[in-house]
Amino acid sequence: MKTILEILQKAGGWRHSLYLKIENPPYMALVIEATPEPGPLGLPAISVAHYGERNGDLMRDPEMCFEVVRPLNGAAVSLDAYFWRNDYVAVEQWSRRIVDGHYIALPALHAQHESFAAMWDTSLSRQGFLKAFTDKSIRG
Repeated sequence: MKTILEILQKAGGWRHSLYLKIENPPYMALVIEATPEPGPLGLPAISVAHYGERNGDLMRDPEMCFEVVRPLNGAAVSLDAYFWRNDYVAVEQWSRRIVDGHYIALPALHAQHESFAAMWDTSLSRQGFLKAFTDKSIRG
């Protein structure tokens, strides 16, 4: 998610109050926000979503959640997917989560999430979301 990481960097990095909304017509708005709960490994997390509307309800198309990974060795920050959702098709998938105090990982589903994230990142880049980001995109 290179595009998302570049947008985060331009916005000043991850913080608890992070809320970005990037308007980029004709595409659906892109919202990047800190989640109130950490990810499954206890790391800071973000939600990245396109929002549409159906019958007055906001619909995620899609939403993905990522842990923000900052390696101790000083390597570059990365995003590690753990959740995918699309309200239009009524699908919600967790590839990594805590269940009854136990860490559960589904490697094949996680690989699908990472693959989708890479494809989506390419689309976000081609659609110009990094260029569309301005200080007005920072809402929190």
